[in-house]
Amino acid sequence: MSRLSRSRWLQIVAAVFVIGTPSVWYLARAESPDNARLEAPVQRGDFSVVVTTSGELRAPKFVTITGPQNMQQAEIWNGVKIQSIVAEGTQVKEGDVVAELDRSPVASKLSEVGLAVTKAQAQYEQASLDSTLNLSKAREEMHTAMLSLEEKSLAKEQAKFEAPSIRRQAEIDYEKAFRVLKQDSADYKTKVEQAKAKMREVGADLERQQNKLGVVKEVMDLFTIKAPAPGLVIYIKDWQGKKRGVGGQVSPWEPAVATLPDLSAMESVTFVNEIDVRKLSVGQPVSITLDADPNKKLTGTVSAVANVGEQRPNSDAKVFEVKVNVEKPDTTLRPGMTTGNAIETYTIKNVLHIPLEAVASDSGITYVYKRTGTGVTRQQVETGAMNDDEIVITRGLSENDRVLLSPPADKTKLGFERLSGGSATTTAGDSNKGQQRVPVVPTRPDSAKKP
Repeated sequence: MSRLSRSRWLQIVAAVFVIGTPSVWYLARAESPDNARLEAPVQRGDFSVVVTTSGELRAPKFVTITGPQNMQQAEIWNGVKIQSIVAEGTQVKEGDVVAELDRSPVASKLSEVGLAVTKAQAQYEQASLDSTLNLSKAREEMHTAMLSLEEKSLAKEQAKFEAPSIRRQAEIDYEKAFRVLKQDSADYKTKVEQAKAKMREVGADLERQQNKLGVVKEVMDLFTIKAPAPGLVIYIKDWQGKKRGVGGQVSPWEPAVATLPDLSAMESVTFVNEIDVRKLSVGQPVSITLDADPNKKLTGTVSAVANVGEQRPNSDAKVFEVKVNVEKPDTTLRPGMTTGNAIETYTIKNVLHIPLEAVASDSGITYVYKRTGTGVTRQQVETGAMNDDEIVITRGLSENDRVLLSPPADKTKLGFERLSGGSATTTAGDSNKGQQRVPVVPTRPDSAKKP
């Protein structure tokens, strides 16, 4: 090949390379997965507003396993530690041992009450001996008085033939002896009543201490906690939401240790913030997922919405308790499982909607970046209801239009398409100063229908 031909060939190759490279770059860019991922089509269909929360499965019907419920009678005022308990989820039969409580507090109380019983018993015996001795003395004095009266009576009979003064002295002596006997008889009756009262007093104290000893022994026996019915053991949670396992405290006022749930009915208990709770009502459908089995799908309905908010531990926000009844629960469901609850508050039929991140707002004007052929323009839109992911478009876009999910690099040079009814001019290079990617919160449209 000549030098001229070779030079001409190199020029042709260079020209093809210069012309072809942008086309190849453009095609590669158009087919880039990253570029495709930054766009989304405007879709038409039913639009649902969903409140999503996490909850926990619970059985609404259950049997409570409790410790001793009369610890106050045994004067045990503080919490008692759980020394041992079967593992949560253990299947037990009626009468099986579920837990053992620490007996050291009741053991010291048992020793204290035992000493009190011994002391009361000694006092009872001492009172009995004192009463016996006092009554014996009183009976002896009364018997002596009877003999003295009899003696004075004989002297009085013998003095009938004596001088008047001697006869009168005999009558006086007899009168004195009679009065002494009468007083001793009255004193004896009083001492008998005193003895009975004293015995009743010490007897009542002895009985009280014996009863207390019986209660303490009964409470100690109940420190071995047994299942009142067959079932699956589920630990009780305290006010802080912590399960009462080994080392937990059982209060005299809250003696529950665990529950035996009825697994034929289940509900998911969740807490909704005060902003979303106004959207909820009883009967709304709920889609339920399980963290333990993401592939498992369940359905349910809202069964209760609390009227009063509460503050959960480690949280400053006020929340409202919401109960979701699980429809057709199966044997794989267990209390305590974490659930994802998607509560469908209402649905709008046959509307246009796009991803929420595609909508921007600037100076009170809501717009999107719409793909037009090979270019992009800013398109003013009117929005409707929105959920966590998407928003309804009422004006400004058509089905199958494509919108960008993030602003393009040359956004300051793009034209602006305004909606009809205002100045529908197209202005290049509109300022984007103060642009926000958060859309204006729309109001609920009149066409929204509850499911």
